[in-house]
Amino acid sequence: MRPTLRQLQYIVAVADMGRFRDAAELLGVSQPSLSEQVSDAEAQLGVTLIERARTGAVLTPIGEEIVHRARIILTQVEDLKTVARQSEEGISGRYRLGTLPTIGPYLLPSAVRELHKLYPDLRMSVREERTVNLDEKLNDGRLDMVISTAEDHVHSQSMQLFDEQLYACAAADASLSEGTGPVEISELKGKEFLSLGYGHRLSMIVQKLAETAGAHISTEYEGTSLDAIRQMAGMGAGVAILPSLYALVEAQKDPSQVVRPINHPLARRQISLVWRAGSPLEANIQKLGLVFRDVAADLLSPPPEDRSRKEISKRK
Repeated sequence: MRPTLRQLQYIVAVADMGRFRDAAELLGVSQPSLSEQVSDAEAQLGVTLIERARTGAVLTPIGEEIVHRARIILTQVEDLKTVARQSEEGISGRYRLGTLPTIGPYLLPSAVRELHKLYPDLRMSVREERTVNLDEKLNDGRLDMVISTAEDHVHSQSMQLFDEQLYACAAADASLSEGTGPVEISELKGKEFLSLGYGHRLSMIVQKLAETAGAHISTEYEGTSLDAIRQMAGMGAGVAILPSLYALVEAQKDPSQVVRPINHPLARRQISLVWRAGSPLEANIQKLGLVFRDVAADLLSPPPEDRSRKEISKRK
């Protein structure tokens, strides 16, 4: 005897939910039935996978390893189903997308509308996660693809979607808000940067930029969102370093704040669509990537009035 796929699914659900009751509700089965199946799997394996405590279900060390491997097995089974139902006519079914929180809210509303027009039978579930969590969930099969920085997913395949430039945003009465055009690195010397907390790739880029500029990262405030650090900058707490998609889509809605691009090679990052190597969804994911790429290009292109000014400047 060996654990069944259903038993593996039950074990993973308990690991995810932390309680037998919640796992049973998630799977639509009774709690006694789920508990019996998990116990049966433990008996077949000859080990205890989950400790039943008052505070919930706690994985044992061997349980952690079994859950990791169970996720891989269940993902491979889903891949088999995907291969069997692949259609050359279009993209359909549910795709699980993970995205950086600094990208998703500003790219996906427009992208999802476009995807729905092109592929009406496509269903997209989206999770926003820090970079490290995106990589973990992509590798163990909980996500089919992620929008992230490719260098953080070294064992995966990727296609570049767009380049992002970083912008500086300060209070209305700050010296940085008096100028126009790009901010030179020398203008940032001695400034206090506001950035996101640990675990975000953006915070690492901002740290390197601060070291190069002779600036420093605020130790008094660690942002939980781009909106939060922009608002703190508006109150004079420092200079918010914002990626261009957010700066152009969201920050410029507030006429009281000035956002200016930073003119330096370190003030950039590449955003890619990433998927597991060997994924049977690869061809379709690449098609989705082309849509994300086109939508991002539209969002990042300068407004018509800006293009007109640039054209006039070139003629001069």
